[in-house]
Amino acid sequence: MRKAVSFILVVIIAIGIGLSLQEVPFGKTKSEVRKYCLEKGIEQTGATNIVTSVVVNYRGFDTLGEVTVLFLAAIGLSAILYREKEGERKNRRRSSLILYTGCKFLFPLILLFGAYIFIHGHLTPGGGFQGGAIVASGFLLVILGSRSWWGFNRSKMKITESLSGLIFVVVGLLGLLYGGHFLLNYLPKGIPNELFSAGIIPIIYIAIGFKVGSEITGIIDDMIRSG
Repeated sequence: MRKAVSFILVVIIAIGIGLSLQEVPFGKTKSEVRKYCLEKGIEQTGATNIVTSVVVNYRGFDTLGEVTVLFLAAIGLSAILYREKEGERKNRRRSSLILYTGCKFLFPLILLFGAYIFIHGHLTPGGGFQGGAIVASGFLLVILGSRSWWGFNRSKMKITESLSGLIFVVVGLLGLLYGGHFLLNYLPKGIPNELFSAGIIPIIYIAIGFKVGSEITGIIDDMIRSG
């Protein structure tokens, strides 16, 4: 009986989704917003990556909300995995010699690549979230390759995370102060396709990169500490 009910519900949901999407003209939309962003994006933001100009400038509140969701997820996981006795650790399997040696060479390269991604987010596909995730993967490699790992310095990670979030909010509020709009692009936009261009967008992406990297690393650290 349960299987029959489940099957009927799945069919109803599938029909509902199909009917909802039936009238959506994928690839043929005449959205004025899309047209406006494509025509005015580079001129108004200085970012040659139009996706960046949308998510960081035109829809800056959206990105702020995503950062907030990640922050709340990190706090929630820390609360779930909290241990009263921080000294409790389960024995960990020693990493192989290849992993132990390889992580020493790869770790700085991964950090460099992650930094490249979020610094160049206004020029090429990428940005703060992607670069931050790459940076966190480097710290995960360190954990997997370490033979005597007892956790990262959480105070430094929290400081980095807090300062990054503060920079994001302050840059947005300065736009509100100067032009009456949160995240207004008030800095010189420079020459398109140049590294020093797009006004406040690179600053925001760097802040997001550090914040996302530190938060995801903290989540990984909490999970490893919990055993």
